[in-house]
Amino acid sequence: MALNCMNAAESSLALNQVKNREYRPAFCGSDESKIPEDFIWPEEFKAAEVVPELHVPHIDLKKFFSGNESDVEEATRLVDEACRKHGFFVVVNHGVDMELMKGVHECIDEFFTMPLDVKQRAQRKVGENYGYTNSFIGRFASKLPWKETFSLRCVAAQNSSAAHDYVLDTLGSSFSHHGKLYQECGIALNELGMKIVELLGLSLGISRECFKNFYEDNDSILRLNYYPTCEKPELVLGTGPHSDPTSITILHQDHVSGLQVFVDDQWYSIPPTPDSFVINIGDTFMSLTNGIYKSCLHRAVVNCKESRKSLAFFLCPAHDKVVRAPEELVEKYPPRNYSDYTWEMLLKMTQKDYRADFKTLEAFMARVQKEKSLEDTTSPAATSA
Repeated sequence: MALNCMNAAESSLALNQVKNREYRPAFCGSDESKIPEDFIWPEEFKAAEVVPELHVPHIDLKKFFSGNESDVEEATRLVDEACRKHGFFVVVNHGVDMELMKGVHECIDEFFTMPLDVKQRAQRKVGENYGYTNSFIGRFASKLPWKETFSLRCVAAQNSSAAHDYVLDTLGSSFSHHGKLYQECGIALNELGMKIVELLGLSLGISRECFKNFYEDNDSILRLNYYPTCEKPELVLGTGPHSDPTSITILHQDHVSGLQVFVDDQWYSIPPTPDSFVINIGDTFMSLTNGIYKSCLHRAVVNCKESRKSLAFFLCPAHDKVVRAPEELVEKYPPRNYSDYTWEMLLKMTQKDYRADFKTLEAFMARVQKEKSLEDTTSPAATSA
């Protein structure tokens, strides 16, 4: 695969190396063909040269919200089937302005081609949730991801300008246009997120308002992703195998494929389709549904021909909101499978001392149970007994 890549993309790589000279050395140094050991993944994690496409349902949200009974039934049936199995589906006719998304992608292109010292004005510190990071800024020393990211806070509260303000405070007034578009994008994707959770509520057979009310004061994350080309893509991963610890992920891909999902003991791709968003269930929403809807293992791969950009909106509840499956769901699918917790508790674990993987929720629940046991044994009632 590596030899074929180098032969097929020789001229393209030469152009990319010139264009990306200011930041490629952060990954490869002066020798583009030598992959630093910290980026090389063990054999069992390495991406196959070709994987089949995962055929996920494409849900027409305009039809779903039209009120036509047959359209509503079809959408909820397809979503329910997908979410019980792997948690991925695609939405079309979603109401998000594609000209806005085009503008955001232009900002992504501009930001990630900036010199490293400019991007590092917004450097994300260890344990924090927002800012710029590449693989050498963080807490991991091995199996590093072949990517750069820029994460922004998106608060649902009326008149919040958190994303715009962060860009201005860290990058300066020359990036005001970026901040404005990121803020508008966050608002648009938050509105889409409310539609998604409404659909998910009906798909589960409960009120369409149940999850919508739960997330109305959400404190979410907008993340810009950049995956540079790599001469030996079979050695690296853009993002390692993991399930999202968040609630609902709304992903907008550019034209370059890279998203892969693990279903039935096999990796599949979900290639980009124009004017659509890929939706997937995260660990928090899985627990909110008492485990009925699945948070699926997925990863991002890179290639040797063309860089890849994507934008992910992670819908998250307010930090102090208690995550607890509705009683009507537990009654239909007993017993209650997860202890109560707040999103802030899970977020802190994944940001400070646990690298998100396919067992994140399991590890977190074990920690919650342990802490609860300690509290019980040290409570005044227990000690007095």
